[in-house]
Amino acid sequence: MTESARRKREAVPRFWAWLARPLASFHLVVTIATLLTVLGLVMVLSASSVEAYADGGSAYSLFIQQAMFAAVGTVLFYLALRIPLRRLRQWSFPLFALSVLALLLVLIPGIGSEVQGARRWLVLGPVSVQPSEVVKVTLVVWGAHLLASRRAEHASLKDILVPLVPAGLLVCLLVVLQPNLSTTIALGLVLAALLWFGGLPVRLFVTIALSGVIAAGVLALSAGYRSDRMRAFFNPVDDPQGINYQARQALYSLADGGIWGRGLGQSRAKWNYLPNSHNDFIFAIIGEELGYLGCALVLGLFALFVYTGLRIATRSVDPFLRLLTATATTWITSQALINIGYVVGLLPVTGLQLPLVSAGGSSLAITLFMFGLIANAARHEPEAVAALHAGQDGRFSRLLRLPKPEVYAPARASAARRGRAPRPADRGPSALPPGRRGRSGAEPPRRRSPESRGTSSARATRAWEPSYPVNHARERGRSR
Repeated sequence: MTESARRKREAVPRFWAWLARPLASFHLVVTIATLLTVLGLVMVLSASSVEAYADGGSAYSLFIQQAMFAAVGTVLFYLALRIPLRRLRQWSFPLFALSVLALLLVLIPGIGSEVQGARRWLVLGPVSVQPSEVVKVTLVVWGAHLLASRRAEHASLKDILVPLVPAGLLVCLLVVLQPNLSTTIALGLVLAALLWFGGLPVRLFVTIALSGVIAAGVLALSAGYRSDRMRAFFNPVDDPQGINYQARQALYSLADGGIWGRGLGQSRAKWNYLPNSHNDFIFAIIGEELGYLGCALVLGLFALFVYTGLRIATRSVDPFLRLLTATATTWITSQALINIGYVVGLLPVTGLQLPLVSAGGSSLAITLFMFGLIANAARHEPEAVAALHAGQDGRFSRLLRLPKPEVYAPARASAARRGRAPRPADRGPSALPPGRRGRSGAEPPRRRSPESRGTSSARATRAWEPSYPVNHARERGRSR
């Protein structure tokens, strides 16, 4: 066996051993967010340089704007890592209500900024914010909190559906009035993911999903430009210089790239051949400049994100984190697949952006904030909590000075649902007075007589069992 073959053979077990580390999920989320953001900044600079120079005389104007929002998104990512879960749950409904209020303000003439007949932006000084992007995150957080609380209270199906579904439909209606069908589809995906992971019966879920598809079809045919997109999708050979022009140019760009690509910055389509090349159709520029390998890199990063997000959801013991992570993973991945799908001609053009890659300040900053919440959930995996409390922070966590994650306790979650501050007994060992802690931070057991120890051994064992599942086989392997 050659040396290179032996190294490849040894690399696979090392990778799986690395995945078994307590903070592997956290590092994966941070790495994926960083790689996609850097790739997006590079491709936005390449795809927008010609248009930016033609409009304002500087090839870097759109890139600088995107870089500024990337910096804002990085700050939001860091803040999302530091938010305590109980505060996040307590603030979930007020933040959702504020985002709905912002959607209402956008529709008021004189307050909302109108561009090409659409009211989608609120201008706050030198910055314009798109409330429909913010409401995606607030709906995810509030919906996960609501469903986790109702399921813990064993509420009826009606009590679960009535607050969430009407609120989701109201948000979709406000976004349709802007009009913005692409964001409405994304919000529909968020609502569907919440209901699916929230345990809605399959028959009722299928009914609601079919109703949503029918409503989306009606909306797609109701406006002129949306019906043109549908006709272009079902008749791809008709009107190649009109309604099918953009889709055909995207396919030409992908074909021109081949396997290796034409080289970074060497795209031909960005010279005013492909409209919105830096935004909706940036995946076509990636395929032209970086070739099949660049497209495979993007798909691989999103596939790794799906694996990581679902891994965090399955490992979390907190129902709120399970719903939050699974729903956010479904929303971001579905939006990426829809964008890639219409670029390659498998879906009609909807206008959904490629998360973290396409140009769009509000979308970039809000998506980075959502990635921060997912990374925060990764630090609350049971094994990660145990490792962090044992001092195994790692260089990255010590550099960011992140707080220790709290051990999940049903009493503390119940206190967060009721909106009160948890008692010290609810917060776990770290909240006890220093005089009542042992070396590990837990309260030392009281000394009992030999007779009482024998009669209550089973009860004492149950009382000291951890509140999360432990992989005993792995622990035995470590002890050896």
